[in-house]
Amino acid sequence: MNVVRFIEAKRDGRAHTKEELAEFCRLVGQSAIPDYQVSAWLMAAFLNPLSDEEAAWLTEGMADSGERLDLSGLPEPWVDKHSTGGVGDKTTLVVVPMLAACGLTIVKMSGRGLGITGGTIDKLESVPGFRTDLSPAELKAQAMAVGIGLGGQTANLAPADKHLYALRDVTGTTASMPLMASSILSKKLAGGAKYVVLDVKAGRGAFITTEEGARELAKLLVRIGEGAGLHTSALISDMDIPLGSAVGNAVEVREAWDVLTGRELDGPVKRFRELCVALTAHVLTVVGEDPATAMKRAETCLTSGTAWEKAERWLIAQGAERHLILPVAPNVLTVTGTESGWVGDIHPVQISQLVLDLGGGRKTKTDQIDHRVGVELLVSVGDQVESGQPLLRIHAASESAAEEMVGRAMGAITISPSPVPARAVIRSS
Repeated sequence: MNVVRFIEAKRDGRAHTKEELAEFCRLVGQSAIPDYQVSAWLMAAFLNPLSDEEAAWLTEGMADSGERLDLSGLPEPWVDKHSTGGVGDKTTLVVVPMLAACGLTIVKMSGRGLGITGGTIDKLESVPGFRTDLSPAELKAQAMAVGIGLGGQTANLAPADKHLYALRDVTGTTASMPLMASSILSKKLAGGAKYVVLDVKAGRGAFITTEEGARELAKLLVRIGEGAGLHTSALISDMDIPLGSAVGNAVEVREAWDVLTGRELDGPVKRFRELCVALTAHVLTVVGEDPATAMKRAETCLTSGTAWEKAERWLIAQGAERHLILPVAPNVLTVTGTESGWVGDIHPVQISQLVLDLGGGRKTKTDQIDHRVGVELLVSVGDQVESGQPLLRIHAASESAAEEMVGRAMGAITISPSPVPARAVIRSS
């Protein structure tokens, strides 16, 4: 194909054909188009968004750029859960073991950090020994053994999406709804799931900042998913503040494990747990359970310990060391407040940028992540606080790096002189 003409067509707002998009995906999947031309097309498609029809064709083209996983022989139902991403969003680490504990089979391809958000694969790579590079055959065997097969995109599964995903992260094109929807659903098609539940984030800490925009994206995802033969549903959750207490990699995994152990939790992590239970119950209703039973089963798999048992089996079977000890930052600095009042706001982008500057994310495609660093929030919006009370902890690679971030950390938290209501984590379903 003439790639320059292809770029020019979208630059000028013209529509692509199904054949053009299929050929583009095939070439991108083979790394046959230079990054600078792919990036130019991404920006053109960001400025002149793909139509629903084009997005569906791009989805199919990316799925067909490699092989599709055949899950036949695995216990049904085959489900997949996906979040559109947000600051502190580690729900996959909890919801996947919960679903498996409830008898569902999950084969899932997850991604790396994108923009201001962390990636599931980056988080899991902080677990010593854990493998994220499973082949399609290994993913299926893992799912047969423990009900869960989760890894990053291999060279053979949706390779075009893998390449586009990495370039979107560093070209300012992450927030395009058609590109986002196509990326998400191409992995679901390639992964073989029959049921897909989508957690669409809305707020400052997400790619879609408004609830109206999140609804639009949710509807787009369901339309494209159903058109591709997937049983697709979505709910919208709040991302105006960080989700849970931890933002980083190892710190987020540790928080997820705290939830999975089923013990009583307080502070910001309680809100995160609420979302995990709601998402798990939603999936169970999608595959046929009544809502009351689904909610009870979701709660029980945590409190009974079965979700943690499933998580341990999954992690160890996928290469994690048996003691499941996570790396720890050598310097942890507790930041205390200077005002009394109520926590009025915790700005997610400021927290995420702080973690990025500590080394917990990528600024360029080739950056290496320090899995140890991050931020641990000790208060939630709506909490009453006193002057001198600890507000957060900074996990850093050095004492000087931690101290440099204190002012920025304090600036991310607003204290109100009057009571502030807590924020609901579920906006709508």
